[in-house]
Amino acid sequence: MYPLTGTTKSDVLAHYMAVADVMLPHLRDRAVTLVRWPDGVEKSSFFEKDVSRHAPDWIRTARVGTPGGRSQSADFPLIDDVEGLAWAANLAALELHVPQWRLGPRGGHQPPDLVVFDLDPGEGTTVVDCARVAERIADRLADDDLVACPRTSGGKGMQLYVPVTVTRAEQTSEFAKALAEALAHETPGQVTAVMAKARRRGKVFVDWSQNNPHKTTIASYSLRGRARPTVATPVTWEEVRACRRPEDLVFTAADLPARIAEHGDLLAPLFTERKRLPRRA
Repeated sequence: MYPLTGTTKSDVLAHYMAVADVMLPHLRDRAVTLVRWPDGVEKSSFFEKDVSRHAPDWIRTARVGTPGGRSQSADFPLIDDVEGLAWAANLAALELHVPQWRLGPRGGHQPPDLVVFDLDPGEGTTVVDCARVAERIADRLADDDLVACPRTSGGKGMQLYVPVTVTRAEQTSEFAKALAEALAHETPGQVTAVMAKARRRGKVFVDWSQNNPHKTTIASYSLRGRARPTVATPVTWEEVRACRRPEDLVFTAADLPARIAEHGDLLAPLFTERKRLPRRA
């Protein structure tokens, strides 16, 4: 699967079995988009949402709308157990992506329970710059009595997740956009809230649009389809504040067992500390 490191499909399966206890609660009741590399990361990949043609009967699926797609809906897999993770690994689904909302008992969309700030380093910046912006976001959130949990993306950037309660799905995007634009206004030379790549050079893009109910982010503890088997890894705020080199916030599958043994699930507060989202950032 990863020729550079010699990582095999068996190793991919071993990773998902090793992280299952901490990963599954973050996947539960969320429609999963698979990103599959059937011939390994040096070959092409494809996104798969509709698994109706090949999913075994014991994989739970849910029909979810897909505006803008080839069809108006798709049968997404719901990965609730270790068998589901093993099934995905066997499909070479290295990456699992999920939305910020869950499905209810009858299959309907529940309101978002997370706000995500996706910090993407533009040309000339790194995750070190993202870490500094993350600290600023955390300070702003603290003003509203909100606490964010930091996580690497497994790629070049990082994310912050905030457990929330909302009455309208649009609230999370509105809140994240307002905060991102406020930071960009305060330090326009360091932060942008605009998606255009030409505007990101030398800045950190705070992507608030990932809160759109039709978008997804990489699931926590998921592998990434990069040259090395990097992982979207929860981190402590101490690690964020101490980050001075990009390597400080890069973790591979080999790092995860020891980190889980030491920290457990650093994102566990996402299940217990949900607070009502203020109307404005």
